[in-house]
Amino acid sequence: MRVVLADDQPAVRAGLRLILTAAPDVEVVGEAGDGEEAVRLCRSSRPDVAVLDVRMPRLDGVAATREIVGDGLADVLVLTTFDLDEYVFGALRAGAAGFLLKDTDAAGLLTAVRTVARGEGFIAPAVTRRLIRAFAATTPAAPDPSRTAVDALTPRERDVLACLGLGLSNQQIADHLAMAESTTKTHVSRILAKLELRSRVQAAILAQELGLPAPPAA
Repeated sequence: MRVVLADDQPAVRAGLRLILTAAPDVEVVGEAGDGEEAVRLCRSSRPDVAVLDVRMPRLDGVAATREIVGDGLADVLVLTTFDLDEYVFGALRAGAAGFLLKDTDAAGLLTAVRTVARGEGFIAPAVTRRLIRAFAATTPAAPDPSRTAVDALTPRERDVLACLGLGLSNQQIADHLAMAESTTKTHVSRILAKLELRSRVQAAILAQELGLPAPPAA
């Protein structure tokens, strides 16, 4: 997995690099001290994952996420020192695939990077439901095309969407609904396309906003 790191604190970047480069399946291909540099690095190196702090000079993590995800340069894992932060909400709206607290241990960081690199969303387990619900509570109830598009989902796709709202991984969804993990991935991709969403985390937020009930285990 190719990773770009972006944080305005050199000591933090050094610590992240030390953890990631110790893993045999991770290569840090660049470091940035601000959002503009992070975007440039992602354009030039095309990493699998960009690990971004939300609070950076020149271009913050939210704006950087919007450019990186919008241009298809990498999946984004957002780091913050706060468990609920308006910057994180903005990053999730911009299409970030994951959210992790800076005090997460080495194993947690590696798990998050690997999960995002697989194309799955990752939110720190301790705050998954709290974050999604808080996001939903603070989001204006403006017309949203994705809400109407939910009606066009198949029953199985609605079940998968509801599971995303519970913060489940692809494997957990597959186990819950008794289907192959590859089938789950296909359903998730179709859901995102039909709802015109950038990430499974956005899909999870929508599922929470709509109050989709958890599907029964198969």
